[in-house]
Amino acid sequence: MAVKKQNHELGTAEETMGPAVAGMRPEAVGRHLGLRLKLLRAGRGWSLEAMSGASGVSRSMLSEIEREKANPTLAVTMRIAQAFGMSLGDLIGAPDAAATITVIRKHDRAFHYRSEGNCRIRTLSPLHLEKDVEFYEVALGNNGALRSAPHFAGTREFITVVKGLLTLESAGEQDLLHSGDSASYRADVPHALVNAGKTETLVFLVVIYP
Repeated sequence: MAVKKQNHELGTAEETMGPAVAGMRPEAVGRHLGLRLKLLRAGRGWSLEAMSGASGVSRSMLSEIEREKANPTLAVTMRIAQAFGMSLGDLIGAPDAAATITVIRKHDRAFHYRSEGNCRIRTLSPLHLEKDVEFYEVALGNNGALRSAPHFAGTREFITVVKGLLTLESAGEQDLLHSGDSASYRADVPHALVNAGKTETLVFLVVIYP
Protein backbone atom coordinates (compact mmCIF):
# COMPACT_ATOMS: atom_id res chain seq x y z
CA MET A 1 0.00 0.00 0.00
CA ALA A 2 2.83 2.39 0.91
CA VAL A 3 4.56 1.63 -2.38
CA LYS A 4 1.41 2.41 -4.35
CA LYS A 5 1.05 5.73 -2.54
CA GLN A 6 4.67 6.61 -3.26
CA ASN A 7 4.27 5.78 -6.94
CA HIS A 8 1.11 7.88 -7.14
CA GLU A 9 2.87 10.90 -5.60
CA LEU A 10 5.79 10.51 -7.98
CA GLY A 11 3.48 10.41 -10.98
CA THR A 12 1.67 13.53 -9.86
CA ALA A 13 4.97 15.36 -9.39
CA GLU A 14 6.14 14.39 -12.86
CA GLU A 15 2.91 15.64 -14.40
CA THR A 16 3.21 18.93 -12.52
CA MET A 17 6.90 19.48 -13.23
CA GLY A 18 6.73 18.58 -16.90
CA PRO A 19 8.74 16.15 -19.00
CA ALA A 20 12.02 18.05 -18.94
CA VAL A 21 12.48 17.65 -15.18
CA ALA A 22 10.67 14.32 -14.97
CA GLY A 23 13.34 12.93 -17.30
CA MET A 24 16.21 14.00 -15.02
CA ARG A 25 17.97 11.56 -12.73
CA PRO A 26 16.76 11.96 -9.11
CA GLU A 27 20.11 13.34 -7.97
CA ALA A 28 19.99 15.94 -10.76
CA VAL A 29 16.53 17.10 -9.63
CA GLY A 30 17.79 17.40 -6.04
CA ARG A 31 20.83 19.37 -7.20
CA HIS A 32 18.63 21.67 -9.26
CA LEU A 33 16.22 22.31 -6.39
CA GLY A 34 19.00 22.92 -3.88
CA LEU A 35 20.64 25.59 -6.03
CA ARG A 36 17.28 27.09 -7.04
CA LEU A 37 16.22 27.51 -3.41
CA LYS A 38 19.56 29.01 -2.44
CA LEU A 39 19.44 31.55 -5.26
CA LEU A 40 15.82 32.54 -4.66
CA ARG A 41 16.40 32.94 -0.93
CA ALA A 42 19.52 35.06 -1.52
CA GLY A 43 17.60 37.19 -4.02
CA ARG A 44 14.98 37.95 -1.38
CA GLY A 45 17.61 38.56 1.28
CA TRP A 46 16.00 35.88 3.47
CA SER A 47 17.81 33.95 6.17
CA LEU A 48 16.94 30.29 6.65
CA GLU A 49 14.82 31.36 9.62
CA ALA A 50 12.88 33.84 7.47
CA MET A 51 12.41 31.23 4.77
CA SER A 52 11.17 28.77 7.37
CA GLY A 53 8.66 31.30 8.68
CA ALA A 54 7.38 32.08 5.19
CA SER A 55 7.03 28.47 4.08
CA GLY A 56 6.26 26.54 7.24
CA VAL A 57 9.16 24.20 6.43
CA SER A 58 11.70 23.67 9.21
CA ARG A 59 15.03 25.47 9.05
CA SER A 60 16.90 22.16 9.24
CA MET A 61 14.96 20.74 6.28
CA LEU A 62 15.61 23.85 4.18
CA SER A 63 19.31 23.63 5.01
CA GLU A 64 19.37 19.96 4.01
CA ILE A 65 17.65 20.73 0.71
CA GLU A 66 20.10 23.53 -0.13
CA ARG A 67 23.03 21.23 0.64
CA GLU A 68 21.45 18.48 -1.49
CA LYS A 69 21.22 16.18 1.52
CA ALA A 70 17.43 15.80 1.47
CA ASN A 71 14.86 14.77 -1.12
CA PRO A 72 11.76 16.77 -0.08
CA THR A 73 8.24 15.46 -0.49
CA LEU A 74 5.87 17.03 -2.97
CA ALA A 75 4.00 18.75 -0.12
CA VAL A 76 7.18 20.36 1.23
CA THR A 77 8.21 21.50 -2.25
CA MET A 78 4.78 23.04 -2.81
CA ARG A 79 5.04 25.01 0.45
CA ILE A 80 8.42 26.37 -0.65
CA ALA A 81 7.00 27.39 -4.03
CA GLN A 82 4.04 29.14 -2.40
CA ALA A 83 6.38 31.09 -0.10
CA PHE A 84 7.93 32.64 -3.23
CA GLY A 85 4.55 33.17 -4.87
CA MET A 86 5.42 30.60 -7.53
CA SER A 87 3.76 27.52 -8.92
CA LEU A 88 5.42 24.16 -8.39
CA GLY A 89 6.21 24.06 -12.08
CA ASP A 90 7.93 27.47 -11.94
CA LEU A 91 10.06 26.39 -8.99
CA ILE A 92 11.05 22.97 -10.28
CA GLY A 93 10.35 23.06 -13.99
CA ALA A 94 13.05 23.23 -16.62
CA PRO A 95 12.63 24.90 -19.99
CA ASP A 96 11.13 22.76 -22.73
CA ALA A 97 13.69 20.40 -24.24
CA ALA A 98 12.95 21.85 -27.70
CA ALA A 99 13.99 25.37 -26.69
CA THR A 100 17.28 26.46 -28.25
CA ILE A 101 17.84 29.75 -26.40
CA THR A 102 17.85 30.32 -22.64
CA VAL A 103 18.28 33.93 -21.52
CA ILE A 104 19.41 35.09 -18.08
CA ARG A 105 18.53 38.75 -17.61
CA LYS A 106 21.01 40.96 -15.79
CA HIS A 107 18.51 42.13 -13.19
CA ASP A 108 16.87 38.74 -12.48
CA ARG A 109 17.34 38.50 -8.72
CA ALA A 110 16.89 34.72 -8.78
CA PHE A 111 20.40 34.53 -10.25
CA HIS A 112 22.03 36.87 -7.75
CA TYR A 113 23.76 34.16 -5.74
CA ARG A 114 25.41 36.43 -3.21
CA SER A 115 25.51 40.16 -2.65
CA GLU A 116 27.21 41.32 0.52
CA GLY A 117 30.02 43.61 1.54
CA ASN A 118 32.71 43.74 -1.11
CA CYS A 119 31.81 40.49 -2.86
CA ARG A 120 28.94 40.04 -5.34
CA ILE A 121 28.32 36.79 -7.18
CA ARG A 122 25.85 36.25 -10.02
CA THR A 123 25.30 32.81 -11.50
CA LEU A 124 25.34 32.77 -15.30
CA SER A 125 24.35 29.10 -15.60
CA PRO A 126 20.74 28.17 -16.38
CA LEU A 127 19.31 26.78 -13.14
CA HIS A 128 17.98 23.62 -14.80
CA LEU A 129 21.40 22.36 -15.90
CA GLU A 130 22.92 19.38 -14.16
CA LYS A 131 25.67 21.09 -12.22
CA ASP A 132 28.80 19.40 -13.54
CA VAL A 133 29.73 22.89 -14.78
CA GLU A 134 28.84 26.20 -13.12
CA PHE A 135 29.47 29.69 -14.53
CA TYR A 136 29.62 32.81 -12.36
CA GLU A 137 30.34 36.53 -12.51
CA VAL A 138 32.28 37.64 -9.43
CA ALA A 139 32.65 41.33 -8.54
CA LEU A 140 35.14 42.19 -5.81
CA GLY A 141 35.18 45.67 -4.33
CA ASN A 142 38.16 47.36 -2.67
CA ASN A 143 39.70 44.80 -0.25
CA GLY A 144 37.10 42.28 -1.41
CA ALA A 145 37.87 38.55 -1.49
CA LEU A 146 36.15 35.27 -2.25
CA ARG A 147 37.69 32.54 -0.10
CA SER A 148 36.53 28.96 -0.56
CA ALA A 149 36.99 25.70 1.29
CA PRO A 150 38.03 22.67 -0.81
CA HIS A 151 35.37 21.34 -3.18
CA PHE A 152 35.01 17.68 -4.21
CA ALA A 153 38.24 15.87 -5.15
CA GLY A 154 39.18 16.61 -8.75
CA THR A 155 37.27 19.90 -8.99
CA ARG A 156 38.98 22.64 -11.02
CA GLU A 157 38.16 26.28 -11.61
CA PHE A 158 38.88 28.54 -14.57
CA ILE A 159 38.84 32.33 -14.37
CA THR A 160 39.21 35.31 -16.68
CA VAL A 161 39.81 38.77 -15.24
CA VAL A 162 37.54 41.21 -17.08
CA LYS A 163 38.78 44.30 -15.27
CA GLY A 164 40.94 45.18 -12.31
CA LEU A 165 43.79 43.38 -10.59
CA LEU A 166 43.45 39.98 -8.91
CA THR A 167 45.55 37.79 -6.65
CA LEU A 168 44.76 34.10 -7.22
CA GLU A 169 45.53 31.69 -4.38
CA SER A 170 45.40 27.89 -4.53
CA ALA A 171 47.03 25.32 -2.22
CA GLY A 172 49.37 27.90 -0.73
CA GLU A 173 50.55 29.24 -4.10
CA GLN A 174 49.54 32.59 -5.56
CA ASP A 175 49.81 34.61 -8.76
CA LEU A 176 48.90 38.12 -9.82
CA LEU A 177 46.47 38.46 -12.73
CA HIS A 178 45.70 41.60 -14.76
CA SER A 179 42.70 42.49 -16.91
CA GLY A 180 42.49 40.02 -19.80
CA ASP A 181 44.46 37.28 -18.00
CA SER A 182 43.04 33.79 -17.53
CA ALA A 183 44.06 30.94 -15.22
CA SER A 184 43.05 27.44 -14.20
CA TYR A 185 43.74 25.93 -10.79
CA ARG A 186 42.83 23.21 -8.33
CA ALA A 187 39.66 23.87 -6.37
CA ASP A 188 39.76 20.72 -4.23
CA VAL A 189 42.14 22.60 -1.92
CA PRO A 190 41.66 25.93 -0.11
CA HIS A 191 41.58 28.68 -2.74
CA ALA A 192 40.78 32.37 -3.01
CA LEU A 193 40.19 35.28 -5.37
CA VAL A 194 41.45 38.53 -3.83
CA ASN A 195 41.12 42.05 -5.22
CA ALA A 196 44.70 43.31 -5.46
CA GLY A 197 43.81 46.80 -6.71
CA LYS A 198 42.02 49.88 -5.45
CA THR A 199 39.05 49.67 -7.83
CA GLU A 200 36.48 46.96 -8.45
CA THR A 201 37.77 43.71 -9.95
CA LEU A 202 35.40 41.73 -12.18
CA VAL A 203 36.00 38.06 -12.87
CA PHE A 204 34.26 35.32 -14.87
CA LEU A 205 34.51 32.02 -12.99
CA VAL A 206 33.83 28.50 -14.30
CA VAL A 207 33.69 25.56 -11.87
CA ILE A 208 34.07 22.06 -13.32
CA TYR A 209 33.23 19.16 -11.04
CA PRO A 210 34.62 15.66 -11.63
